[in-house]
Amino acid sequence: MLNRNERIVTPRSTAVFLLLLLLALAATLPAAAQTSDKKPASALPILPRKLERADLIVSGGTIVTMDASRRLFEDGAIAVKGDTILAVGPRAEIEARYAASRRINARGKLVLPGLINGHTHVPMTLFRGLKDDVTLHEWLTKFIFPAEARNVTEEFVRWGTRLAALEMIRSGTTTFADMYYFEDAIAEETKAAGMRAILGETLIEFPAPDNKTPADTLAYTERFLKRWQGDPLIHAAVAPHAIYTNSEKTLRDSAALARKYHSPILIHVAETQKELEDSRAKNGATPVAYLDRIGLLGPDVLAAHCIWVDEADRKLLAVRQAGCVHNPGSNMMLASGVSPVPEMRAAGVRVGLGTDGPAGSNNDFNLMEEMDLAAKLQKISKMDPQALGAKAALEMATIEGARALHMEKEIGSLEPGKKADLIVIGLDAPNAVPMYDVYSQIVYALKASDVETVVIAGRTVLQAGRVLTLHEAEVIAKAREYGKKVAASLQEAGK
Repeated sequence: MLNRNERIVTPRSTAVFLLLLLLALAATLPAAAQTSDKKPASALPILPRKLERADLIVSGGTIVTMDASRRLFEDGAIAVKGDTILAVGPRAEIEARYAASRRINARGKLVLPGLINGHTHVPMTLFRGLKDDVTLHEWLTKFIFPAEARNVTEEFVRWGTRLAALEMIRSGTTTFADMYYFEDAIAEETKAAGMRAILGETLIEFPAPDNKTPADTLAYTERFLKRWQGDPLIHAAVAPHAIYTNSEKTLRDSAALARKYHSPILIHVAETQKELEDSRAKNGATPVAYLDRIGLLGPDVLAAHCIWVDEADRKLLAVRQAGCVHNPGSNMMLASGVSPVPEMRAAGVRVGLGTDGPAGSNNDFNLMEEMDLAAKLQKISKMDPQALGAKAALEMATIEGARALHMEKEIGSLEPGKKADLIVIGLDAPNAVPMYDVYSQIVYALKASDVETVVIAGRTVLQAGRVLTLHEAEVIAKAREYGKKVAASLQEAGK
């Protein structure tokens, strides 16, 4: 007897079932599959997506972007076209989208934005170590001014700039701000080295090596501004030295000239206590307040040092959107004081980082060292280990340094649309391992000698530790020659 749920299966019912099943399957097939003289769709070739063209891809390293979110890509890549960054992100995504004829393998390394040195006098490399451990006044009047009067020529400036460029490139600096003499020659040599710079001809009331009066210097500066307008690497500036070396008229004329050409203004501000006291006695105001009163302070100003600034000064600097450059090595070497960097940052002041020097006030251009010094100087002066951290110090050398220079839309971070200025740092030296925190490693452990590759405006200028844009042996040999000449000139003068 059959269970009520059981069914007898006959040959006829089986045939009907199979026929219905075949018809149902046929209905689900695409028309191409049912036509005997056409290939199935699955047999058609699948074409790879065409890759976008880039000129350079840097891939495999940890990308420290320093963008607004401070993103890190541990296995990242950067695509570059011309002098501009196309894309930044995970390596797999970048390599799936872009192809390039040039590649830099950064696997196991760090990739950072190029460092920004906000205050220098680059030809003074040839006065490095001329006289140290004396007061600023003695150093200037007894050694530097006499040495400059006897030695500084356009040729001197060219070789000094080449030496400085060698040192900066090898230590990861891609952009610098400078004020000196024969600045047109400095611009030519800087561009030839492939570096980016803001350069200003120094305006000073007494005769300089290239221009003897403020009127001469202003005329020279105007020609300088016209010549370099629109250059992709060189930003020409006006550079009145300081309030104590220039009359109010010269300062006003400097500001007017800069604003006529929409150019930056470079100036030393509140570097010493004496400058502060003298300004209060002569001008009835602090150096910052005085510059504001005469109309010079503004969003085009890059003020070096900003040590002796009070709360009112900090508010003025922030409101006027002026940039300040902290030079910890210089400030310590000359015992100028300690800039209130955390207070300035808290007030909204744009604070970058610089070396100053390299003679007398700091004998090198090592911005890797300056980051370390900046953090530790604030810690010890405030007796607070959290006064200025590693990430903040790196910000000052990159994106905040760019903000101080008013160039944050162009440089300072690794982002699409910004200039392709980047450095690759090796992590195989004894001082580079192990690594727990990337910011701490960069600021407190890594050295200038760990910089392996430097790219500026998409052009590789340092490769495997070798500068590609300068003849290093020739430059160093020439620097030694100038050292002998400078020493002999001072001996003849009885110094």
